[in-house]
Amino acid sequence: MSEFDLWEIERSFADKGYNVICGVDEAGRGPLAGPVCAAAVILPGGLEIDGLKDSKKLTEKRREALYDIICEKAVAYSIAFAEVEEIEEINILQATFLAMKRAVEGLGVRPELALVDGNRDPKLDIPCETVIKGDAKVASIAAASILAKVTRDRYMMQMAETYPGYGFEIHKGYGTKKHYEAIFEHGVSPIHRMSFLKNLESKRKNSDG
Repeated sequence: MSEFDLWEIERSFADKGYNVICGVDEAGRGPLAGPVCAAAVILPGGLEIDGLKDSKKLTEKRREALYDIICEKAVAYSIAFAEVEEIEEINILQATFLAMKRAVEGLGVRPELALVDGNRDPKLDIPCETVIKGDAKVASIAAASILAKVTRDRYMMQMAETYPGYGFEIHKGYGTKKHYEAIFEHGVSPIHRMSFLKNLESKRKNSDG
């Protein structure tokens, strides 16, 4: 979709009377380690940012460049985490919702409506609409996806220095073959999600086999 098309959904809600709309997205639901990160972004209506799209379809270098542009141009933005301990306590879905709530609550401007990527309502304290594949359809959700992804990646780069040997700087905590091999060699770290590693022994046997 072009940048112009990315505003179609927001315009439809603006026509219904919603003047301040934020996009919400997360990064890090799937990894074996590290927190889940969410971002909320309010963009000026109709703003065109060249190359704005789903963060997963961008190179790391391009995401970093867009991160700075989004932060500069946004009416307001907020980024928040739910920590590994919270993921373990309340499960990854609820922890993702918690990070989203924190991000929206952290906005310096109160939105009238949140457009959230996916099909699950995080039960915010403002009206909310979910948009499947919203990071490819809505400008503010695409912007939120980039802020969340870049922020979490930077965090995992820091964790690579704190817990060397796991390759966090490369895979960012996702369950790659190299990551599992590092766990087998070094054991689990304090930032691993134990609930995601329940099948570790079978993985080890398959690796040895």
